[in-house]
Amino acid sequence: MQVKAIAAVAPDRPLERTTIERRDVGPDEVRIAIKFAGICHSDIHTVRSEWGTVQYPIVVGHEIAGVIEEVGENVTSFAVGDHAGIGCFVDSCRECENCKAGLDNYCLNGSIGTYNAVGRDGEPTAGGYSEQIVADARYVLHIPENLPLDEAAPLLCAGVTTYSPLRHWNAGPGKRVGVIGLGGLGHMAVQIAHAMGAEVSVLSQSLKKKEDGEALGADHYYATSDESTFEDLRGHFDLIVNTVSADLDVVRYLSLLRTDGALVQVGAPSKPMQVPAFALIGGRKTLAGSAIGSIAETQEMLDFCGEHGIGAKVEVISADQVNEAYERVVASDVRYRFVIDTATL
Repeated sequence: MQVKAIAAVAPDRPLERTTIERRDVGPDEVRIAIKFAGICHSDIHTVRSEWGTVQYPIVVGHEIAGVIEEVGENVTSFAVGDHAGIGCFVDSCRECENCKAGLDNYCLNGSIGTYNAVGRDGEPTAGGYSEQIVADARYVLHIPENLPLDEAAPLLCAGVTTYSPLRHWNAGPGKRVGVIGLGGLGHMAVQIAHAMGAEVSVLSQSLKKKEDGEALGADHYYATSDESTFEDLRGHFDLIVNTVSADLDVVRYLSLLRTDGALVQVGAPSKPMQVPAFALIGGRKTLAGSAIGSIAETQEMLDFCGEHGIGAKVEVISADQVNEAYERVVASDVRYRFVIDTATL
């Protein structure tokens, strides 16, 4: 099947319209008519060849929400008409220790990315900036019917990227959670942590988004540009989730943790972190990282968001606005996620 898409043809050129070929649906696969595709900063890093080798032309997009249009003969978990989504990977080895333990996002042989990877069929994978996608049903998610598809699309990356550490480090009643940054990831972390019952504080460079943060569920909002913030909050948090990619002074944020607290990176700074051992030793503190979530955990997140009515705050754009949107993402000029309406392809 030939379908319309938006592709990057070189790291220094605008994305452009094209057509790509989607394979026929296999017995264990489904075909999704993509309705909305979120723009993740990872898409931009990939398109601009900032994270390693890229095979151009490339169609990116791993925040995919749509409707099932065809199911393979062996598929019983989906039916035509179901709302469905695809996140950051579309396959894994299924045989390693992590895959067998339900941690397929940490596949020891490398999960197969939704784009910029090679699938089991030997062909390059192509992402959600397109009209259709075919994938193994085991790596496709059910989107709750009460979640609008445009608001659900970013959950497939931004949602699970923040849900996973909050769940793993037991955010909930009686826990104080700090969220560094109120962007595409941060605004999801605030909503999810609040719904889990935690006391939530946003740690942002300024107070310009304070009203938004409180509307999303933040109990407190602090400006990190104010030196008193680090004095007043010393030893305060059980968990801090860092959603930004800026090169921060990690030691200052570690000082905000209680004994046995954890600072978890989901943003990826460009430079190596400098962390003196005593910043960790002094309070038995943990500096950790977390990457997206397994397929099972992503489904758990979607069900949780459906139960609590949590969606991303989005600005829906047309296909013609994608290049402009990229520049605005880099400039942090979006509240809080761009989503492409694929009907405009």
